[in-house]
Amino acid sequence: MKILYAIQGTGNGHVSRAKEIIPALLKRAQVDVLISGTQAEITLPYDIKYAYKGLSFYFGKNGGVDIFKTIKKNNIFRVIKEIKSCPVKEYDLIINDFEPISAWASYFKGAKSISLSHQSALFSKNVPKPSHLDLLGSFIIKNYARCKDNYGFHFQKYNSKIYTPIIRSDIRLLKRVEKDHYTVYLPSYSDEKLINVLSKIKGIKWKVFSKHTLKYYQKKNVYIKPVNSKKFEKSLATSKGILCGAGFETPAEAIYLKKKLMVIPMKNQYEQHFNAKALEELGVPVLKSLKKKFVPEIRSWIESDKKIELEFPNETQQIIDHILYDYIAEERDVISIKNTPISVDQ
Repeated sequence: MKILYAIQGTGNGHVSRAKEIIPALLKRAQVDVLISGTQAEITLPYDIKYAYKGLSFYFGKNGGVDIFKTIKKNNIFRVIKEIKSCPVKEYDLIINDFEPISAWASYFKGAKSISLSHQSALFSKNVPKPSHLDLLGSFIIKNYARCKDNYGFHFQKYNSKIYTPIIRSDIRLLKRVEKDHYTVYLPSYSDEKLINVLSKIKGIKWKVFSKHTLKYYQKKNVYIKPVNSKKFEKSLATSKGILCGAGFETPAEAIYLKKKLMVIPMKNQYEQHFNAKALEELGVPVLKSLKKKFVPEIRSWIESDKKIELEFPNETQQIIDHILYDYIAEERDVISIKNTPISVDQ
């Protein structure tokens, strides 16, 4: 079997998951890798056969996606050209992690495409949903990388096609200790905003990993560092807790490492509001935004010892085998139907 594995490169989470999924796929099939998007800091230790600019989202500095920059940086004519040139018909199966170029190429060219992503889990009626409705956000989740069949990841198994998070081997091998700092990853906020709020909480050492700086510096009790995967992992494993956005991978890794967790969902990012609702139901404190008026809530979280007790077993190979078994079974059914003689009653 020849598989094209297509990855969204806008965020680190998709690439992190790919580091575990690709070796599982390689045990069962011939695999080529496609990636689109330009915002990930994590490198992939596998050959990338196809690299597209795709459709990327760009972080702002005030808690959300920078809509103007996102529109400015994305060229619809280039995207159409990339979709037309994407060679999906050369493959028996496309496995898609929220990657739009191969998804839409498969749709228009009639190639078999399966979604395996966190976003796919959000289609389920069993998944906790935010209290507010975001029509544009909902449209993006459903249509950004549409596939015929959907398998997903979430913090809990809400149905038979939703699996618990894939935790990177790098994270599983970390030694968990507790030092005197809190790790912060809020890429949609400016350094100035983070310093202005976090410095109000005296006596706490904040290690902030920032997309907005290229050098290390300190202001008051806030330590600003450029994003670096290995240093972030070490900081996470040795922290007293983590304050981060309501993405999927970082909260999942914090829970796996049994760290205290507080999340702030990004504005204009509906997926994160789904995640925030699910985390809130698990007992994770959620802030609406990073503002001085929420300092008492942050301080209360720091003073609490509450941690979420969830187990995320290493089931990557079983997940891949389950999906491939479903695909093979479906193909056999299609072939059987095609080869069944049609009788006509006279």
